[in-house]
Amino acid sequence: MESSFTTSPNKASHLVLLLLCLSFISICNAEISSKLGVNYGQLGNNLPSPSHSIKLIESLKLGRVKLYDANPEILEPLSKTHLQVSIMVPNELIPNISSSQSASDTWVCSNLLPFYNKTRIRNLLVGNEILSDYSNKQLWYDLVPAMRRIKQSLTTHNIKNVKVGTTLAMDALQTTDPPSNATFRPDISDSVMKPLLKFVSETRSYYFVNVYTYFAWAANPNKTKLDYALLRRTGLTYTDPGSGLTYNNLLDQLLDSIYSAMGSIGYSDIRITIAETGWPSKGDFDQIGANIYNAAIYNRNLARKMATKPPLGTPARPGRVIPTFIFALYNENEKGGPGTERNWGLLYPNGSRVYEADLTGKKSDSSYGPLPNPTNNVPYRGRIWCVAGAGKVNATALGLALSYACGEGNGTCESIQRGRECYLPNDLVSHASYAFNSYWQQFRRVGGTCFFNGLAVQTTKDPSYGSCKFPSQYN
Repeated sequence: MESSFTTSPNKASHLVLLLLCLSFISICNAEISSKLGVNYGQLGNNLPSPSHSIKLIESLKLGRVKLYDANPEILEPLSKTHLQVSIMVPNELIPNISSSQSASDTWVCSNLLPFYNKTRIRNLLVGNEILSDYSNKQLWYDLVPAMRRIKQSLTTHNIKNVKVGTTLAMDALQTTDPPSNATFRPDISDSVMKPLLKFVSETRSYYFVNVYTYFAWAANPNKTKLDYALLRRTGLTYTDPGSGLTYNNLLDQLLDSIYSAMGSIGYSDIRITIAETGWPSKGDFDQIGANIYNAAIYNRNLARKMATKPPLGTPARPGRVIPTFIFALYNENEKGGPGTERNWGLLYPNGSRVYEADLTGKKSDSSYGPLPNPTNNVPYRGRIWCVAGAGKVNATALGLALSYACGEGNGTCESIQRGRECYLPNDLVSHASYAFNSYWQQFRRVGGTCFFNGLAVQTTKDPSYGSCKFPSQYN
């Protein structure tokens, strides 16, 4: 059928030009939205200055940066860039903000407004992994009221392009396997998640999630193949028996479990932002798979996946853009916990790369140089001890750590009492080594770490001597 719509040659040329312009704008927006971001943490005593750090972020060709506060020393150099910025209200301020609009207004006026017109602040996150903290459950119920007050503060100042959200870990879900059967934990589903998702839906914000295939794989490496967790296209697939959807990587599987859990309580169309993801390049002896090889492969594949055009999305939500932040910019030496916690960085504190990775996703695997062979992709089966680190030590700090270790557990330091088998040599380092190890062997299975503010290290060399035997268990 001949169309009744006609245009003059001049109008037609203008129409073509308009369509080309719209197409170009669409391509540019897709380019911006598909760029990876990075989490810029500051828990290190040896990190470069904020201005130098921002230059390093730009050199990595990243498009976004997420902070864990609203540090003006970082926001100032960011104002001279085109990076999209996410800032955060610290967890400890949430109770006060939840109960006081004045406190919310004050925080926004002090931390966001001075930089709003010159820095591309796009997300304001209220707290980090609040629902993972069982020590203060009242904070769970303060979360959504605080988010609403922060949103009201933005509205008061006619700020419409900053999304308000909060970052949640995967432990907000009770089940993730299969994805189609995923649900939120019963202790938060009705009381916290429903009002939270209602707010997110009303404000057209995002569900910000910290999602790590590393943790899901390391928790049960016999169940999940490493290549599947590393996002490698090796032909490995998983078919969800409930939905019939087929997955070729663990990240999509975890993301779809979130979509399913949201849908189960009536919010199926909320968008997801990956607030944190990555892979550790190093860990303790008893931490499987934390190595440079795996970290490089994961982040290379992640970049390639997120840069694909049109966007891949997930099997349950194909074609969706998923803004993504890698964790983290630096290895941060003041983070507590197991060794992996200090080794998620793309960069060492001196600014050099931990491994080569093109974060634009354009580089093929064959164009990279060789990586160090992974040596810990299977569980370590020998004995491990925890001792005081070698080198110069702060005697006061070591003494305090020794006192702490001896004050925990059952008979932790009996063997270093006067007259006992490990009393001699009677020096601080020897006694601390015994105490650290005794504590760690008792509590390692329930989360105790061999760290002690950086004073302790793991070793596979038995520190026992004479009649003094350091306890250990096979892994």
